[in-house]
Amino acid sequence: MVDPRMPDVHTRLAFIDALKAVAFQLIVLHHLAFYGPMSDHAYPLAPALISWLSQDARMAVQAFLVIAGFLAVRNLAPAGTLLAARPLLLIQKRYLKLVTPYLAAVLIAIVCAAIARQLMVHDSVPDWPTLPQVAAHALLLQSVLGYDGLSAGVWYVAIDFQLFTLLVGMLWLARSIDRSTGAWAPVCSALLVVILASASLYYFNRDGDWDIWGVYFFAAYALGIGTYWATNREHAFAWLLPIFAMVASGLLLDYRPRIAVALVVAMLLAVARRCRFLEGWPKSRLIADLGRISYSVFLIHFPICLVISGVFARFATDDPWVNLTGMGVAWLASIAGGALFYRFVESPAQRGLLRMRMASRLRQTP
Repeated sequence: MVDPRMPDVHTRLAFIDALKAVAFQLIVLHHLAFYGPMSDHAYPLAPALISWLSQDARMAVQAFLVIAGFLAVRNLAPAGTLLAARPLLLIQKRYLKLVTPYLAAVLIAIVCAAIARQLMVHDSVPDWPTLPQVAAHALLLQSVLGYDGLSAGVWYVAIDFQLFTLLVGMLWLARSIDRSTGAWAPVCSALLVVILASASLYYFNRDGDWDIWGVYFFAAYALGIGTYWATNREHAFAWLLPIFAMVASGLLLDYRPRIAVALVVAMLLAVARRCRFLEGWPKSRLIADLGRISYSVFLIHFPICLVISGVFARFATDDPWVNLTGMGVAWLASIAGGALFYRFVESPAQRGLLRMRMASRLRQTP
């Protein structure tokens, strides 16, 4: 093993912060290019770039999927055996961590959509929500129940929760299979992950009808899991080779750019960890801050972009340069809004949940 000790899961990983910073910038720009109307007017100035942002930049979400799997298993089972005694409590904690700022963002999105409807008529503006639709969002079931998203990207939060739940379930099952000694639990964990990852890669991910379920995305998530486990061992290359070969064979069978992007991200994580710059490079306060606020930006950017789009649609001209400027304003405002959202919503929510957990532990202590 590279380090037999339990990893410090609270330590910032500089390289992952950098990947997150790049990925969420691309997601914001993708939504600006895809939804318009500013990008429609700015298109003649940079047709190739705006087309790429509109269609291909969304692949950046694969980075979040791989990173999520990498960090989840780092926390839950760094050596392959589930560390926590109460898996349902893990799922509850994950739900609260995701949903507390997410619900605040959904409420902001509802308000911003109402403002945008007064400023413009456009397909990107969500309709006024119904109570069941809001409830479905709160339960992370909006796509499963057939409701339209109240903001772009909310589907990812639901998928992240499904993937985490699947991972916890498999780790718990693996530990339960070998209750006597626990020696085979890591092997069982790896086998279960490989089986579901193979099913995802060769079947579920090839059928778009499954994209409301975590199994569709599990191949990318499992790349993060496998990369962490493999690089935790002395002969990492020997462990990484079959993982990457399996994904490569899936691409030969049915080439999917999203899977190719996930594979590249997994390779970058493997190199960063084995070359020991995962934690310390790049040394940049700005990148660290951007990585830290990435979830907040992801949650809040679309409502901000929607209002700014409405303002430019209502009060600006159709001039391409004016609308390109509007896109830049929306991009920067999304980052600034995400920073404020992190400071006043996500960070306080995290501290509040931490205090609740500590209080709960104290009550359980005899």
